Amino acid sequence: MRRRLIQSTLAVVLVVIAVFGVSLVIVETRTISNSAQERVDSEALRLASIVDSRILGDEHINAEILKNQIAEDRYAVIRIPGQAPVELGLQPSGDVIHSTAKGEEGETVTVQEPRSAVTREVGRTLLIIALVALLAIVAAVLLAVRQANRLASPLTDLAETAERLGSGDPRPRHKRYGVPELDRVADVLDASAERIARMLTAERRLAADASHQLRTPLTALSMRLEEITLTDDPDNVKEEATIALTQVERLTDVVERLLTNARDPRTGSAVTFDLDEVIKQQLEEWRPAYRSAGRAIVSSGKRHLQAVGTPGAVAQVLAALIENSLMHGGGTVALRTRVTGNQAVVEVTDEGPGVPTDLGARIFERTISGRNSTGIGLAVARDLAEADGGRLEMLQAQPPVFGLFLSRTPLKRPPLVDEDEERTVR
Repeated sequence: MRRRLIQSTLAVVLVVIAVFGVSLVIVETRTISNSAQERVDSEALRLASIVDSRILGDEHINAEILKNQIAEDRYAVIRIPGQAPVELGLQPSGDVIHSTAKGEEGETVTVQEPRSAVTREVGRTLLIIALVALLAIVAAVLLAVRQANRLASPLTDLAETAERLGSGDPRPRHKRYGVPELDRVADVLDASAERIARMLTAERRLAADASHQLRTPLTALSMRLEEITLTDDPDNVKEEATIALTQVERLTDVVERLLTNARDPRTGSAVTFDLDEVIKQQLEEWRPAYRSAGRAIVSSGKRHLQAVGTPGAVAQVLAALIENSLMHGGGTVALRTRVTGNQAVVEVTDEGPGVPTDLGARIFERTISGRNSTGIGLAVARDLAEADGGRLEMLQAQPPVFGLFLSRTPLKRPPLVDEDEERTVR
């Protein structure tokens, strides 16, 4: 592209120089020749006038008197009737420019100038024109190179940006070039980069959330299966198998919820459910793990509470809090239920040291962890709670108390309207 721009610009300049330069050379050559002829004519008339004035004054006409009246490079012959011709200067050889003028007293004055003087002047003029043309060509080449770089460099940058997007680097460059068309392409690429970055972030977040949410039920399921392998009592095996099947159903619910939220995060399945059943389920799942750690998990508070939400999501939130207490807390873990206004509250607390002061309100941020954990458990739990209109808060840092607030009144969700249908209604 650079070569083509430079060649096209140079071709245009050469055509312009050829057209106007040749015309200028012809015009200047004729002008110089005409100007030389006019000078010789003027010289002849001037000498004739001088000779007339001296003849009228009865002065003798000779070369000595008139030698200063003619230029050094010219030759003049004055012919006066009855006298010998008077010659001034040296007679040139070769081609000459001449002019003859007649005086009032009958004399004739012939002036000659060598044409070589005209040729030298024409040569100097042609040299000046050639230098100007050369400067024009150099300036055109420099301008073409600059313009080519201005257009080609942005295209190279845009190609590199597109290649980076294709290779998985979605960082926008926010670089503009002062050319509206190229800036438009840069805007589109930056917008695409931002969309790709958001999509990649959402995919990574989904993968992180999935791995964290699936880890807890899988851990609980593996513990149940271990319990089955360690007992020979048929009744105990049946009971543990039933609990394991329940956990498999919960695991399936987690997977379906993750996929549903990935397709459309607006989709919700909040219903009115018995909070006691979810708490009982969590106690049964986590009691073996706490027993193995030499700790206990208990529940207390108001019974037979009805709450609005997704039972599977509420179970995942409580599982995250219980697991967090198992990993970072100490002593007995207690699940307490109470009512405040139109909300049912489940508090999860333990007898451990609590949340470090330096974490504080940042405990629900992703990647924030007091130990070598993923740092996304509480963040995912808060997102799950808010998805059904509830909220998860840290009520107390030391000892730690986390509260899950759930509405007791069914939520009125606006109907999901397709964009085409919405435009039709409007």
